[in-house]
Amino acid sequence: MCATCGCSGAARLRLVTPHDGQHEHDAQHEHDAQHEHGHGHTHGPEHEHGRTVVLQQKVLAKNDKLAALNRSWLAERGVLAVNLMSSPGAGKTTLLERTARELDLDLCVIEGDQETALDASRISRAGRKVVQINTGAGCHLDASMVADALEQLDPQAGSVVVIENVGNLVCPALFDLGEAARVVLASVTEGADKPVKYPHMFRGADLVLVTKTDLLPYVDFDVARHAADVKQLSPDARMIQVSATTGAGMPDWYTWLGGQIA
Repeated sequence: MCATCGCSGAARLRLVTPHDGQHEHDAQHEHDAQHEHGHGHTHGPEHEHGRTVVLQQKVLAKNDKLAALNRSWLAERGVLAVNLMSSPGAGKTTLLERTARELDLDLCVIEGDQETALDASRISRAGRKVVQINTGAGCHLDASMVADALEQLDPQAGSVVVIENVGNLVCPALFDLGEAARVVLASVTEGADKPVKYPHMFRGADLVLVTKTDLLPYVDFDVARHAADVKQLSPDARMIQVSATTGAGMPDWYTWLGGQIA
């Protein structure tokens, strides 16, 4: 069990094709906490807090070292990696599906979900290479999982790897994956209060995509308030309004991606 957030540490990776089921294998990932102490015993409340903090620090430190290796591996190959994060249902896969079909760049995807390869199958049918990571009870991807997925993807020089993280606005913000940029999606259907509720996630964003804007006439979403809250947390973050359904704002998203490569 992960000492940082309490989630399970086992992950399953598979390369998903349009005919899903080929090239599948299991890859066991264990968090650093398993190496620090066994799980067949518990600790008393008098020192549990101190032990948890120490284990959190060790888990994150180990992850940061692996993330640095990922970053070097990607840089040596001239590959841009983007970490795509949001709460569940904000539209990450729909955005990627349209991006996969329209973007004139070499793009491949790492899909993170607790179970199923449904999202990876959508990306594969859109004509892009994709590796699915199933985290089981885990609530985030980490650098070790991404390293294994990158080996399977084998991205070409000048390409873009988009990492669709597990839907969660808490733990993914803590784990560096070796990405060059962090993109946070905020759906108008969620309400405008997410930046103030989850400041750590938005504070680390390089780009905030306000998604499902075609639904703005039908929901209570204060665009100005949301933008002001994001600006306060991350003054340098770019904000783009998009609708993957209608295509509004998508060219701006593509331009931003191309600019990151440049």
